[in-house]
Amino acid sequence: MILLTIIVFIIILGILVFVHELGHFVMAKRAGMRVDEFGFGFPPRLFGIRRGQTLYSINLIPLGGFVKIVGEDGSDLSDPESFGNKSAWQRFTVLIAGVSMNVVLAWVLISIGMGLGLPTIIGEGDQLPQSARISTVSVGVVEVGDNTPAAVAGLKVGDSILKINNQPINSIQDAQTATEKDAGQATTYTIKRGSDVFDRSITPRLNPPQGQGPLGVALASVAFVSYPWYEAPFRGAIAVFGLIALTLTTFMSLIVQFLQGQQVAAALSGPVGIAVLTRDVTALGFIYLLQFIAVLSVNLAIINAIPFPALDGGRVLFLIIEKIRGRKLDIKVEQIANTIGFALLILLMIVVTFKDVNHYGTQFKHLFQRIFS
Repeated sequence: MILLTIIVFIIILGILVFVHELGHFVMAKRAGMRVDEFGFGFPPRLFGIRRGQTLYSINLIPLGGFVKIVGEDGSDLSDPESFGNKSAWQRFTVLIAGVSMNVVLAWVLISIGMGLGLPTIIGEGDQLPQSARISTVSVGVVEVGDNTPAAVAGLKVGDSILKINNQPINSIQDAQTATEKDAGQATTYTIKRGSDVFDRSITPRLNPPQGQGPLGVALASVAFVSYPWYEAPFRGAIAVFGLIALTLTTFMSLIVQFLQGQQVAAALSGPVGIAVLTRDVTALGFIYLLQFIAVLSVNLAIINAIPFPALDGGRVLFLIIEKIRGRKLDIKVEQIANTIGFALLILLMIVVTFKDVNHYGTQFKHLFQRIFS
C-alpha cells in the first residue's frame, strides 16, 4: 500500500502540474512566442527531442513539467518572439491559460465521474433529476471527530457501515439506534472501505461530549448517482462551478480569520497532508480518486490565480498595473517582487509541512518502523 500511495501521489502531482504548464505552452505557441523547452518532469534531463525551435524533454523528477518562454522574465525585448514584446492581451492569455487548464481538467474528471456514478450525499426530501440513476445506497461516514471511539478504531471518511453486531444497517436511524443500545459495550461494526470489508470492535461512549454522539461520527445516506453520457458534461460543469464557489468561500473565510488574528494553520495542508489523503482516497477506489484529483485541480487553479507575486495571478496584476500606467514596469522591480513572493511561498510550504508532519507524526513513526524493521 505504501508503494502504491507513493506512485499514485507522484502521478497526481505530475498530472496537475503538467496540465497547468501545457496551458501556458499551447497559448504561448498560439501567440507566436518562442518556447525554448517544454519539459515533462523536472531536471536533470533524461533525454529530449527538438522539433522546430522547441526542445521537448523528459526529465528525471516526475512531479509535473515546465515551459521556458523567451523573455518571460522581461528580458530579450529585442526579440520579436519574446514574451515581453507581445501585446498585453496575448500575455494575459498565456498567463491565465494554466489556471484555465486546471479548471478544464476538473470538469473532464467530474464529467467522467458523472457518467460512471459519483458518491453523493442524499438528504431526506432531496429530489434528483429524472435522468439520474441511483445505485448502492449505504450509510456512509462523512466526518470523524478527533480522539473519538471511531477515530481510535481507525474509521475514515468514505467508509460505509454495513452491520452492527451482525445486524444489517439500512438507514442512519438503524445505525443510531444500534449504537445507542450498545453504548458502553464492545460492539462489532462491519465496515466497507472501497472493495474491502472488515470488522472493527468499537465501544460507543455512554456520555459523549455534546454534539458528538456515542461513536463520534457524522453519518449520511450515500448513493452512487450517474447520468446519461450526453448529460454528464453539463452536470459536471455545474458541479465544478459549485466546487469553485465553495473553495473561494473557504479561502475568503480563512483570510478573514487570519486578519482577525485567529489560527488558520490547521486548515492548511501541504504535500505531506496531500500524500496522506492520497493514501486514504486510493483505498476507497477509482471513482473517489477522480473526485480527489478534480478537487486538487480546482484548488491549484484558485491558488495560482491569487494576485500574489510569483503566482500567475501576481503576474496578471503586474500586467493590469502596466495597462493602467500606460507603460511597462521596471523589470528589476517585478523580478524583486517575484523573488520575495517565491521566498514567502517556500517559507509557507515549510511551515505547513512541519505542521503536517507533527499532525501525522504517529503514522510516520509506524511507517518508518515498517520500512526499517
